[in-house]
Amino acid sequence: MATSSYLSSKPRFDSFICPRTQSSDVLLPASVALSRTNLRRNGFRGVGVVRSCVVAVDDPSVEGVGEKKREKGRVLRVGLICGGPSAERGISLNSARSVLDHIQGDDLHVSCYYIDPNLNAYAISSAQVYSNTPADFDFKLESLAQGFQTLTDFAEHLAATVDIVFPVIHGRFGEDGGIQELLEKSNVPFVGTRSKECRKAFDKYDASLELKKQGFITVPNFVLQGSELDESGLSRWFFDNLLDANSGKVVVKPTRAGSSIGVTVAYGVTDSLKKVREIISEGIDDKVIVEIFLGGGREFTAIVLDVGSNFDCQPVAFLPTEVELQASNSDDVSERDAIFNYRRKYLPTQQVVYHTPPRFPLDVIQKIREGASTLFKSLGLRDFARIDGWFLPPSASTSSSEANDFGRTESGIVIFTDINLISGMEQTSFLFQQASKVGFSHSNILRTIIQRACLRFPSLSSYCSESIPSPRRSKSSKLDESFPKHQGHRKVFVIFGGDTSERQVSLMSGTNVWLNLQVSGDLEVTPCLLAPGNDVSSEVNVVNNQKDVSSRTVWSLPYSLVLRHTTEEVLDACTEALEPARAALTSHLRKQVMDDLANGLKKHNWFTGFDISDEPPMKFTLEKWIQLAKEVQATVFIAVHGGIGEDGTLQSLLEAEGVPYTGPGFSASRTCMDKVATSLAVKHLTNFGILTINKDVRRKEDLLNVATSDIWHEVISKLQCETLCIKPARDGCSTGVARLCCAEDLGVYVKALEDCLPRIPPNSLAKAHGLIEMPVPPPEFLIFEPFIETDDITIVSKSTNENERLLWEGRSRWVEITVGVIGKRGSMRSLMPSVTVKESGDILSLEEKFQGGTGINLTPPPLSIMSSEALMRCKERIELIANTLELEGFSRIDAFVNVDSGEVLVIEVNTVPGMTPSTVLIHQALAEEPPVYPHRFFRTLLDLGSERFISFVY
Repeated sequence: MATSSYLSSKPRFDSFICPRTQSSDVLLPASVALSRTNLRRNGFRGVGVVRSCVVAVDDPSVEGVGEKKREKGRVLRVGLICGGPSAERGISLNSARSVLDHIQGDDLHVSCYYIDPNLNAYAISSAQVYSNTPADFDFKLESLAQGFQTLTDFAEHLAATVDIVFPVIHGRFGEDGGIQELLEKSNVPFVGTRSKECRKAFDKYDASLELKKQGFITVPNFVLQGSELDESGLSRWFFDNLLDANSGKVVVKPTRAGSSIGVTVAYGVTDSLKKVREIISEGIDDKVIVEIFLGGGREFTAIVLDVGSNFDCQPVAFLPTEVELQASNSDDVSERDAIFNYRRKYLPTQQVVYHTPPRFPLDVIQKIREGASTLFKSLGLRDFARIDGWFLPPSASTSSSEANDFGRTESGIVIFTDINLISGMEQTSFLFQQASKVGFSHSNILRTIIQRACLRFPSLSSYCSESIPSPRRSKSSKLDESFPKHQGHRKVFVIFGGDTSERQVSLMSGTNVWLNLQVSGDLEVTPCLLAPGNDVSSEVNVVNNQKDVSSRTVWSLPYSLVLRHTTEEVLDACTEALEPARAALTSHLRKQVMDDLANGLKKHNWFTGFDISDEPPMKFTLEKWIQLAKEVQATVFIAVHGGIGEDGTLQSLLEAEGVPYTGPGFSASRTCMDKVATSLAVKHLTNFGILTINKDVRRKEDLLNVATSDIWHEVISKLQCETLCIKPARDGCSTGVARLCCAEDLGVYVKALEDCLPRIPPNSLAKAHGLIEMPVPPPEFLIFEPFIETDDITIVSKSTNENERLLWEGRSRWVEITVGVIGKRGSMRSLMPSVTVKESGDILSLEEKFQGGTGINLTPPPLSIMSSEALMRCKERIELIANTLELEGFSRIDAFVNVDSGEVLVIEVNTVPGMTPSTVLIHQALAEEPPVYPHRFFRTLLDLGSERFISFVY
């Protein structure tokens, strides 16, 4: 059958979703919509339709509803501002997305705004907030967003159209008082601390002076500023603090960069000055401090929430988090001098572990909470903040004056070092980790912060005078006890984790799915972690190993234990939570904090109580867990990437017990996990414009026992190419994928296999590259392919013209794309493809693909690269691939596409694709007409799994 006729009767995506779908066709609510003339008067610039949206509810008629409710003083209009000029603007986008996800409700709606690196302000769509990075949409701002002529025009617009602003700009302009001063001048109410106090607290040097003035112990430091650095003064400082001028270990940090950006370790005066000059020359900051390295100290961070009334400040510190940096055996100096830097804060890594509450003596925990609350009040902070510091053993020397005694305890010394005015608000951030420990869900803590801010503004008093609808309470995760208590709710188990190199991405995916699904009032959603096993099914027959697999461990998790950065950390937290003494201590401390919070919050009518209960995790074998799913008639949402989650093993076990699950079935999963089998399954589609890459498969043992140079020459001769791509035959995504340019590169790769290395360090091969995650244990079979040369697509940050910002030579006529497919078996539909843009190297790393703030995806492919006709033919071929492979539910297909003909060259098919907050699947769903927002998108995927199983059974 011809491709065109085969696809002519395909159902539309919206036939698979509920009819109540969010719309993003209007930038502003009807009540504040402006005519084109008024737009110009209010400082807007640009032409075209403005595309932002009201994201309060999933109903397109929300604007009319909002009008009626606003007359009663019930709908709060929130302006969410993200972006900014600092290196943290990608994290700001993540925070905005998280806030957007969790403050929705029919009593509140949100308008989204973005500040670019040049401090230009735009009203943006909420769809743009779900971009992976600002670079995903920066170059489209002139055509897709509505700009303002000046920041003053922007502030005046806010004054006229929103009730309160929630700024989530991290670093410069967000935490240094910039955005706050702008809002103050236009009398716009906002969440957070005032500009004057922000300026003082944000500057690390000024803050240290203020802390010292308030009687706190501080870390001795020396400030350097401008082009003429005071070398003699720094030398005297080294001498005064008993530091060796040639080798004394210090920390060098910008005073006004925030979030550990530019923070580094230095040795001696000369090295310190070198690091200072680097910070200044890179434009991070022109004011830098050098401070003593706190050897033997243990770092902590504490969220503080103001629960007072009006202008009465009543700060309460949550249970602090201990930040444990894992010791490294590396000889690399940079690893030995590891600090809690930007990467460790925001990317999943086993180099750092969090403990909440900290493993400190009780008197130290109390001193941290007391000190953080005192600082919050004395510095004039408002609503919420995060305060960082160190706990030092009693023997530590601080060179502080005897008058500065706050922080001394019998067990050691507490020192506060950094004030974060706008704490990160990603899904697993410290704010949500610590809030969940003391009874707040994501929604509850964010709404509490907003309502607290409203109390300071008489014009917003009507929003605080009566109780608002209670946030949906988190239901128990005690599987065998709680489900009978919630009759009428559909049960859903979201499973994630595993033991492949994708397990951290799996944790991010599962957490995101869980948080999005639990918004649905008719669902009972339980997050579950598949603990690491022996990965016995990765390279051998699946059926023969089902008995071993069935004995693997699955943990059902309470709310607070999900919010971690790594699966190892979740597992450690589970073990810790079941240790009687530790559990009793946590419960005791939790009650203390909740009592302190309740003392202030009980005065407010709008606070409806805590909504997260204190529950232990529960441990099952996989077999028992599946039996439980069967008993309670749960649907399993599979978010386990690679291994048994993607090779058909888990699917086979669930099918055997009649348990419905999401995604493709056993057979399709097994085929797609094997890259060779995938190619063979679609090889007959060549006449339809679907191509496969020639492959040479080798056993690992052969690679280890045959001379590297011999293998290299054999493979390049067979594949007729000069550059190779090597990858595991049966593993997912970017794991173990590398570009090899010579026999020496192959030698490095084979050595990594031989030594069972978990990763190949950056730039270990001839061609520059990032960190390469390797499968552990190493795969039995590996694939060699010709490396497909494509022209780099480059984003030029300084240009504002879309055609000028997107640079692509277009000589090869092939570009790399990734495409989501969704639907029922035999009628899968392609979403809008995304062009992948590599920021460095030639292979996208795991973090570039899935971690918000890194990697660039352009959805849809710009017309300057690919015509509409070629795009349509590409989508038709993607659908043919999906239906040939008998995919169902949802999957992701990675391929190269010819921008002229729309021909598709298949790379791989992912049957359990990434589902993180910034995954391209969300971008592509939002590109639909009408847009499909994350809550609805994940509910659609769940329903497809449940409905397929029902039709299969009956």
